[in-house]
Amino acid sequence: MTTLATSLPPARNAPQEWAAFREFLARPSLPQRTAPFAAGLRGVLRLYLLDAVLMLTLAVIASTILLTGVEIPDNTLNEMALTPSWIAVIVIGAPLTEELMFRSWLSGRPGHLIAGLLIGASIVALPALTAATPGNDVYVSAALGAVLAICVFSLWRWRRSPPFKWFSRLFPVIFWLVALSFALIHLINYEAASLLVLLPLVIPQLIAGTLFGYARVQYGLWASIMLHALHNGSAVVAMLIAQANAPAGAG
Repeated sequence: MTTLATSLPPARNAPQEWAAFREFLARPSLPQRTAPFAAGLRGVLRLYLLDAVLMLTLAVIASTILLTGVEIPDNTLNEMALTPSWIAVIVIGAPLTEELMFRSWLSGRPGHLIAGLLIGASIVALPALTAATPGNDVYVSAALGAVLAICVFSLWRWRRSPPFKWFSRLFPVIFWLVALSFALIHLINYEAASLLVLLPLVIPQLIAGTLFGYARVQYGLWASIMLHALHNGSAVVAMLIAQANAPAGAG
């Protein structure tokens, strides 16, 4: 049984978009093609509104729990000085890097799979390669150039190829594994504690990961990057407001 679905009709309003997202989570499937850019842009904005509602709800729940006296591990991001450079990393760098690693290949198409896996491997291997060739950037540049060339060739060569049939069949499992992996990798932001304490803290990342994944397969990689950037940008604004209103000498 294949899970390659026909393209969904474009949603006309936010409730329809949210209903389509809910149906997608119940039965994740790959559409035959992504929606046009204009429809995708509207879809991203509707998903961003849903993301804001869900994150605000989680924030209220977390605040209520904290008021009961429950202590949670510190998040290293809470102590971060939000300089312009760090804001750029959070709002631009992180969405680009994480979407390339986690969701660029989620279409299941040959070119996307090859390019996505190569990019992910490069991001992981880059620190080791840099450390192994200190002061000799030519090797790093050559390796990155070769990866880029292979990615461009793969995307061009298989630009009209449909998703692999095995990928379409396994897509529901793949989708949820990617969403879970995306959430779990954010555990590194917290101080050491038991998994029973830490796992609930990455529920926001799990929810966000499902939204990003849906945007990616329905509208394209650009859409998941844009939604991710909007999500992170909202978090940065909230952190700036919290820091500005913190008591003098706090933290």
